Amino acid sequence: MPRKATKKRTTRKAVRNTKKNSAGKARAEGLRLFVLADRPSKQQLVLVYGERGPLMTWQERAATGVTAKQFQSALAAKQSGR
Repeated sequence: MPRKATKKRTTRKAVRNTKKNSAGKARAEGLRLFVLADRPSKQQLVLVYGERGPLMTWQERAATGVTAKQFQSALAAKQSGR
């Protein structure tokens, strides 16, 4: 007997991929900024941003006045002022 043609069903994977893609984009942007700041350690983040530094997002860090681009210069200023 020949097989009947079946309809393709949309799966839940299509819905899940859109969620992962938006989360993946945000994660990728965070990693890009992390590399732009020259991969700072937790100690360096605490030195520049305070105790909450490692827990903050890059957007929150930028709101304090030090962006990822400016991180190394701010770190140098903090270290020389010891």
